[in-house]
Amino acid sequence: MPGAANVTDLTQRLPTNDEIESAAEASRALAHVQSESGSLVLSGENGDQVQLAPAIADLIVNLLGHVASGNMVTLVPTGAMLTTQQAADILNVSRPFLSKLLKEDKIPHVPVGSHRRVMFADLMAYKENRDSTRKAALNELADLGQEFDAN
Repeated sequence: MPGAANVTDLTQRLPTNDEIESAAEASRALAHVQSESGSLVLSGENGDQVQLAPAIADLIVNLLGHVASGNMVTLVPTGAMLTTQQAADILNVSRPFLSKLLKEDKIPHVPVGSHRRVMFADLMAYKENRDSTRKAALNELADLGQEFDAN
């Protein structure tokens, strides 16, 4: 049924112990056979070989690593339009808080009917800016703490 939650969908649930073990084994195996350049050669059913570029091979190994760590996983294309709930989940904030950010034009958004959508790239730009601002503030606090201790 289209749109229905699939029990195999790791965006909706945590992986099982069998899936965690399987992902860990696959991640180790793929990382072991990656070439020095980072590419990965796979064999198809008929024996034809397919070479994955290093960035794609790394993406697959990292994806399997996250599943092996017991995490839910979602792949989001950078051009994707997200609902406010999806965007809030990515930022780890409430939907009302995200709505406030949108109303204050801190994150660009597009009205779609009575709803709003956020471009994934815009959300990541906001997150990167937010995280760098937090890091700078923490560094400043650490420096002030060291100055205070020195006095």
